[in-house]
Amino acid sequence: MRTYVITGGTDGMGKGLGLHFLERGDRVIAIASGESKGRAFLAEAEALGAGERAVFLRADLSTVAGMRRVVEEVTATTEAVDGLVFGAQRFRPAREETADGLEFTFALSYLSRVVIGEGLMERLERADAPVIMNLAGPGGLPGQIFWDDLQLREGYKGMRASMQSSRCLDLLGAGFPAQHPGARTRYVLYNPGFVNTGMADPLRQPMRSLTKVLARFFAMPVSKAIVPIARLLDHPPEAAATAFMRGKPLPLTGAAFDPAAADRLHRVTADLLAGLPATR
Repeated sequence: MRTYVITGGTDGMGKGLGLHFLERGDRVIAIASGESKGRAFLAEAEALGAGERAVFLRADLSTVAGMRRVVEEVTATTEAVDGLVFGAQRFRPAREETADGLEFTFALSYLSRVVIGEGLMERLERADAPVIMNLAGPGGLPGQIFWDDLQLREGYKGMRASMQSSRCLDLLGAGFPAQHPGARTRYVLYNPGFVNTGMADPLRQPMRSLTKVLARFFAMPVSKAIVPIARLLDHPPEAAATAFMRGKPLPLTGAAFDPAAADRLHRVTADLLAGLPATR
């Protein structure tokens, strides 16, 4: 029996993967902020006969305290983590600040992956073939990192924040081997493309309705989108870090995966975390 920790695990891709692993006999710790969706996930697990192997951990992953609570809870209850799946993300049309004074998208989509990934490395390294699966956006829409204004206090746009986080995640994956030389854990960046999930819910009208109509006709269903992801979790790539776009390998080359930029982001992130009261 393997153990999987999934952020965003009660909805969309995260939920699909969680139920897939539960159905075949594995243990799943689903992390999300919504109590009602958490209860629904546990009910579906029970219906599969997997109630004793399903755990719902409620946490606000936009706050550093919430991120660290996840690390503490998983570490206290789990000897080894076979797969850590990062699926938590939420589009914000207007700028919001978290309790730590950080821009919401940056905190949830990028920083939570840093804190939880680093915090669970020791448990990952105990597994036979550990994998960090980051559901991100390599090879997708372009974007940039605003090094002088990472919190986007000037000129905020929802898409700009999302694309900045995607580029941060590219560098997070690309920099993993340098930050963890000799680690057995494999880091996979995976862009599933257009999948029919609830990602359109926070959009403003009429874009919300339009996106949902397009998803109904053109997006890949979750049940199909998770197949190559589950395969990579079962059979990790040989390379320490890899990237895929809908199952197709992407080269870790070019500006999106620049080692110097990855190191810069690592240092900037470490300084940012060290300066937050929640981390002291």
